[in-house]
Amino acid sequence: MGLKTIPFRDIEDKAENMYEAVSAMSSQAKIELQERILSKAILHHQEEDVDVFDEVDEFSPEDYEEKEKVTTVAIEKFVNGEVTWRKSILD
Repeated sequence: MGLKTIPFRDIEDKAENMYEAVSAMSSQAKIELQERILSKAILHHQEEDVDVFDEVDEFSPEDYEEKEKVTTVAIEKFVNGEVTWRKSILD
């Protein structure tokens, strides 16, 4: 699940300059992270219907589910053309 080497040419094809590309990928990574946090909070809230005498499920290391890193997801989406952004022009 590690990040693979990406040729600069692939990134330059998607953006005018490298700073713009890195900024777009960073913004996408933040969005991916927010979506994960939000879905986890919704899931936790749905399961929150616990009474005083109810037992709370404890997670063991065997139940750990490894997810792909948000930066990896963001970079893959950028290279595949799934990320859209716009530049703001300052006067």
